Amino acid sequence: MSLTSPRRSGLTDQVIAQLRNQITSGEWPVGTRIPTEPELVEQLGVARNTVREAVRALAHNGLLDIRQGSGTYVLATSELAGVMHRRFSGAAPLHVAEVRSTLESSAARLAALRRTDRDLRQLDTLLARRDDAWSSGDAERFVAADLTFHLAVVAASHNDVLGELYADLGDLLRDWVRDDVGDELRPGQHMDHGRLVEAIRAGDGEAAAAEAASYPFLCPRRQLP
Repeated sequence: MSLTSPRRSGLTDQVIAQLRNQITSGEWPVGTRIPTEPELVEQLGVARNTVREAVRALAHNGLLDIRQGSGTYVLATSELAGVMHRRFSGAAPLHVAEVRSTLESSAARLAALRRTDRDLRQLDTLLARRDDAWSSGDAERFVAADLTFHLAVVAASHNDVLGELYADLGDLLRDWVRDDVGDELRPGQHMDHGRLVEAIRAGDGEAAAAEAASYPFLCPRRQLP
């Protein structure tokens, strides 16, 4: 998808807005390398300094990560997500797992009470996609499918604040899950999420919350002592 050329007034702000849109829309997913500076100059039709200033501004805000000799990569999908990623990227894995468990358990309880038929269809679709990703043996694909499924559970809670908070933590959680899963999917790691979907379908908030709370640890090294 090519970028449209910005007007001549406030070029830097317009370039920042367009680059941010590429990130927030998912056109440039988290972890991917964005086009090179010369490519952006050509796409946008602006001076190299304007592109450089816009990229630096987004890096300062936490959306981009400039890696000398490698390129510039998408780090987060929003400024708040970038702040959270920088603030908590060095947090103890156990603490990240506990926060995830707390948020997902609360969301699952609310989802069981508030889910719509459309939510259930979405959960069924994403659960099947998650299982398929596991069967493929592709760890990166599974991480993406797992997080997408859990985002849908949170969305089914119909609590906008909880949804936004979870989404802003999403980049940090993605790193955590990717590290936890590792490069190879191992049979002992797999956790069936079908019971969670069925508890939400049945409107059983307590069962849904308990099921979601049992998921945070994939690897033995993450278990509580």
